[in-house]
Amino acid sequence: MLSIMPNPDLLVEKDDKPNWNLPDERRWSFHNLAMIARYGLTMRSSHVLTLSKTIDRRIGNLNSVRLITGMSSFSALVVVREQSVLFEEYATDFGPNQPHSMQSISKTPMHLVFSRLIADGLVDPKATVSTYLPEVSSGYADATVQDVLDMSVNNNFNEDYEDPYTADLNTGSTMGYNTEEIAMGWRLPPPGEKEFGCRAFAAALVSDDVFNKTGETLYKSTNTDILAWIAERLTGKSLREMLVEIVNAAGIEGVYHIGTDCDGVPIIAGGASMTARDMARYGLLFARQGLGIHGETVGDKSYMEASRNDRGTQCGDPYNWVRYSNQTFTNGRWVGHLGFGGQVLMADPDTQTVISFFSVLESRHADDETYFGEVISMGEDILELVAQ
Repeated sequence: MLSIMPNPDLLVEKDDKPNWNLPDERRWSFHNLAMIARYGLTMRSSHVLTLSKTIDRRIGNLNSVRLITGMSSFSALVVVREQSVLFEEYATDFGPNQPHSMQSISKTPMHLVFSRLIADGLVDPKATVSTYLPEVSSGYADATVQDVLDMSVNNNFNEDYEDPYTADLNTGSTMGYNTEEIAMGWRLPPPGEKEFGCRAFAAALVSDDVFNKTGETLYKSTNTDILAWIAERLTGKSLREMLVEIVNAAGIEGVYHIGTDCDGVPIIAGGASMTARDMARYGLLFARQGLGIHGETVGDKSYMEASRNDRGTQCGDPYNWVRYSNQTFTNGRWVGHLGFGGQVLMADPDTQTVISFFSVLESRHADDETYFGEVISMGEDILELVAQ
């Protein structure tokens, strides 16, 4: 009889967290998430966007930059304008050639994909999800595509990292983040239960009323899974093919790694990893408003301008000046995204500047909105300085 045991990284032994996501393990894990995911894909660009250093010493002298890069959570900060690296700094246990988990920054390709779908007339953002995915349950069936893009859908998934079980344990009517982690392959299912993929999880969600009456952001990673599914259905392309186009258009130098679920579907909601420089190269796609390095269009300028134009859902404190619009966060000038545990990407089309930031919060739940507010403010300080 052969001796076996559950994979120790993915095993849940305490605090309802897989071992890789416990505070003492999280920093190593975020620096090496590509080694932890059960399944995955890697891709590289055929041509690389060259970057040269033109250091702007004023950035390093900003008080906000000194504060954030001096924290124990810090991993990397890269600031690029067009093709010039204006600032670059790494923690002692991280480096320029190491990929880092991007977490929810992984969602942003759906902004580019849907900008093209809408520009080409392939999707009606006012149509309901069931128009394109008749197999989904009530959690998405009557939601509009635009509601999904803007994180404005009310259903029984609650992405609360501090309360992953949520309040309705007895009936099971509310799905928590712990269940989504099973779908992503980031934790093992309970003994005796089968694996399931991200789309099966999203399709099973239910709602008595999907309409968001608050106007505030109802953040749900399952929204991005639904969008990717619609995009595949309408284009006939696999999500992998779409990501290959985007990676080639960005001209990244190293490996873009994205985990997949048990069905082989890329975990577009949070499974990607890149180096800090390559995330800056990727961010330049947004700074160039969808223009790739070969002159190809993987986005749409008018769509991005509309995304920045005071629309979408309102984020709460402590960054209530920010909105969520078309799978990006924006303050009306920059567009970008936040990632669980301390990741931030910000792209400013007006100055062609990108801020690529990695860090790892080692608190119990890796969720600190005050910290994110501070990092966003640091990014805005940098963008304001560069614009002068």
